[in-house]
Amino acid sequence: MTAQAGLVPGVVFGTIGALAAFPLRLAAREVERQHGQLQRGVTRRTTHVVFGRTRLTKAGDAEIERRVAAERAAGRSLISENGFLRLLGLMKAPEASSLSRQSLIEQSRLSGADLDLLSLFDAFEHDGEPYSFRDLILARKYAGLVAGGATWGAIARSVHRSGPVASLTAKSLNVGSQHGRPDAIYLEGGQSELDGQLLFDLGSAGSEADDTLEELFAEAEAAEEGGDHDGAAALYQRCLAIDPSDAIAAFNRANCLRAGGHAADAAHDYARAIKLDPAFVEAWFNLAGLMSEQGRDASARRHLQKAIALDKTYADPVFNLARLEFDAGNLLEARRNWARYLELDTDSEWARVAAKGVQFVDLQLARTAG
Repeated sequence: MTAQAGLVPGVVFGTIGALAAFPLRLAAREVERQHGQLQRGVTRRTTHVVFGRTRLTKAGDAEIERRVAAERAAGRSLISENGFLRLLGLMKAPEASSLSRQSLIEQSRLSGADLDLLSLFDAFEHDGEPYSFRDLILARKYAGLVAGGATWGAIARSVHRSGPVASLTAKSLNVGSQHGRPDAIYLEGGQSELDGQLLFDLGSAGSEADDTLEELFAEAEAAEEGGDHDGAAALYQRCLAIDPSDAIAAFNRANCLRAGGHAADAAHDYARAIKLDPAFVEAWFNLAGLMSEQGRDASARRHLQKAIALDKTYADPVFNLARLEFDAGNLLEARRNWARYLELDTDSEWARVAAKGVQFVDLQLARTAG
């Protein structure tokens, strides 16, 4: 298969969950060849979020739904694993199709939410509209399974055990609850559970190191989310031992070290993340916070100014710089930054604090002038 001419310049892919079908290392190489960037995890610069199918084995439905909603609310484009590979030209596109999302919902009676989640985890021939007639057949089958008590997650986890999903259009699917397995889908009246290899298995294309790294990173993220900061830091360190160029692993480790009270080591890893990726705005911002906590205001100020220069829409460093200037007695600079913050955020609790800050400085200046 031949790759496309290239991605839109500046596109930054972030992955949530390892890819089931293709080593991330090879995908990153192809993205870079097409003038894009691929990273584990999501940062402010991420424009497209790829949900790897292995996420289905690592997280429950509710957790995945929360993450999908959060990334969608942040304005990022969500893309399935197969959609990502097709975008890169690494996987053949399915046959032409013509059904819209709304038409598929109306004709199948599958909910829009379930349709979107099943599409995101490649339970259809197409990962988005326009859908095909085979997708409509699958949607009707899935709607029947949902009516029988199955969740979208149980369907998504089961269908990839049977090879290409289009092959299921000619098969009868049943919810496994009547067989004591509500988390599984059965074929042919429940006589056999869907089983087998994950879709699009490339066999020797991967390596044990790839698998280990992806598993370690997922384990580290889970430990971090669960509050085990020391354990997560150790896992991220193992990730860095395998791939020393991973700025996000260094950044995440720094966050865990900081939360665990290891400020010096955290500062080292923030600096490491910045060295690996000088445009990593969150690393500049968090290092500034660490410097501020240690009373190193001059260093904190420089790091905040760098974060603001890198991302002029990032409100948090603007607010923190205003507070830093206010504490230092630089009222005009504090007011300028609070006013700038209010251009970026108008209705949060922090915005109300910034508005009060502006009012306070104006009052002080009026008294001085009087």
